Amino acid sequence: MPESGQPTKQGSKDHISAGPAASLRRASLLVTLVLGGLTALPPLSMDMYLPALPEVTESLRSPAATVQLTLTACLAGMALGQLVVGPMSDKWGRRRPLLIGMLVYVAATAVCAFAPTVDLLIAFRLLQGLAGAAGIVIARAVVRDLYDGVAMARFFSTLMLISGVAPIIAPLIGGQILRITDWRGVFHVLAVIGVLLTLVVWKWLAETLPPERRHQGGVGEALRTMRGLLADRVFTGYVLAGGLGFAALFAYISASPFVVQEIYGASPQTFSLLFGLNSIGLVAVGQINGKLLVGRVSLDKALGWGLGVIVLAAVALLFMTSGVFGEPSLAAVAAGLFVLMSAMGLVLPNTNAQALMRTPHAAGSASALLGTSSFLIGAIASPLVGIAGEATAVPMAVVQLVCAVGALACFLGLCRPWRTPESA
Repeated sequence: MPESGQPTKQGSKDHISAGPAASLRRASLLVTLVLGGLTALPPLSMDMYLPALPEVTESLRSPAATVQLTLTACLAGMALGQLVVGPMSDKWGRRRPLLIGMLVYVAATAVCAFAPTVDLLIAFRLLQGLAGAAGIVIARAVVRDLYDGVAMARFFSTLMLISGVAPIIAPLIGGQILRITDWRGVFHVLAVIGVLLTLVVWKWLAETLPPERRHQGGVGEALRTMRGLLADRVFTGYVLAGGLGFAALFAYISASPFVVQEIYGASPQTFSLLFGLNSIGLVAVGQINGKLLVGRVSLDKALGWGLGVIVLAAVALLFMTSGVFGEPSLAAVAAGLFVLMSAMGLVLPNTNAQALMRTPHAAGSASALLGTSSFLIGAIASPLVGIAGEATAVPMAVVQLVCAVGALACFLGLCRPWRTPESA
């Protein structure tokens, strides 16, 4: 294994240069748009639906905690699906598993649009997540096939610009859809997006993993590969830090519709605007990371700064929501959430890059572990934010603080950045 933060020795150009991979890099803008679309699918699937949660609660006559399980099911599906699709892509290449996953995603989304009960909606949101996992895990694996070192870190930050547009526009689109139709229309739109993205992948995304670099073993070898990856303490540290950081973000995603609309009485459109502002902060900091910090400041330092800011923002939110500073206004809570979300622009791309730098031999499996940890921990955190009902935001702040402190502890305790050359 290479040391943390050290690129594998692929030559002076800092990336692989052979066959289809080289051609795809020459068409880098097109590749960025395609991979950005794939990584945008999860926030589209979840965030476009967020303004409709209160309406789903009323339409299906289910409690809010049960309706929030539709988010949890989708997230859990994306977590578990990556464990399957990642090793499959190491064995059969990237294109075939991706196209199959996209077709199943479209079918599951169409069924969600007609679900008559919350139980059926939860079931097909789970299938939607399982299939949608293909886009997430394979997009990261393709980046690892094409790039390494600083180039990979910069590409992940660029992807954040593309995929980050999704959480900005998704609630806005969802809010506008609710003006002309009900919550089922959201799933109709998602199905159409899935069809278009499938066609784009089929036409423009070439295979990036040549046959000679594929794993030929079955399930046993896949499990041994993942066990070997997790035995790497530093890799596991980045996986857990990224997963817990994402859980803090998802606690916000899951709770914010009820916090903003039910506690503060804001409209779905106001919620969508606030959500979009927070996403702009995340994208902007991600671009600062990729354009200004990468290559000048060590990835571990940038990651440490991001985790520290998230912890401070979570502490402030807990003080505000628990009434330490009196009754907080929506503007004050929104400001704390904005800082927390923006700092994710330092955490998410750098944990991905640092972990994948250590795993050139199994990018699909490593990408699966990265994604599964994030979505599984997020799925666990999601229902906890509503444990005290819809009248308080304290559980959201508590979950965010616990996750943020846990992420920082894993980074410091397992990655030990002060001991690596990259953090010098």
